[in-house]
Amino acid sequence: MDIAERVKRLRKALGMTQYELADLVSTAQTSIQKLERGDTKNPRNIEALAKALQTTPEFLRFGVGELDNATVVASAGNYLPLISMVQAGVWTEIQELPPLDVELYPCPIKCSQHSFIVRVEGESMLPRFEEGDLIYVDPDAQVENGSYVVARLDDENQATFKQLIIDGNKKYLKALNPDWPNKFVEINGNCTIVGKVVFTGKAL
Repeated sequence: MDIAERVKRLRKALGMTQYELADLVSTAQTSIQKLERGDTKNPRNIEALAKALQTTPEFLRFGVGELDNATVVASAGNYLPLISMVQAGVWTEIQELPPLDVELYPCPIKCSQHSFIVRVEGESMLPRFEEGDLIYVDPDAQVENGSYVVARLDDENQATFKQLIIDGNKKYLKALNPDWPNKFVEINGNCTIVGKVVFTGKAL
């Protein structure tokens, strides 16, 4: 459900017409029509719109919260941003992204406020992790031998998702796919562990 569907659903749940909603928001009916049609993605009067629909701006934008009799309780603290592997590679420098630039997904476990989500790319981690799966990454979680991690190699412009292997004083990034070439990549000062994978959501 996007913002257009959420606005339409809430308006109908409250028994309002587009004209009545427009009057409450002090805008034209055509503006509501464009919004519900999907032509307007980021309405400037989001605060007034949320108030008229008895909800929150967070719910209208991201679907954050629980819908119950057209009343929404925001719970943004339980949601994490979905970012790209390129963004993950420089996440320690980014720290945070503009809210309107990201998708938010619910986080079912406790993790740090710096956590984020990336979508698995490629087949290097088959069969356990499939392309499209969502992995929840916590930069503040302690990594150990066998941890699944998102890491950045110094000579690459994006992050990679692998298993961390610690063998004595040597460390490796391991691909799980038995048919993957170069299953082990030794790391020694040329790699930054961006974060530990703490939860996985399967692709639908």
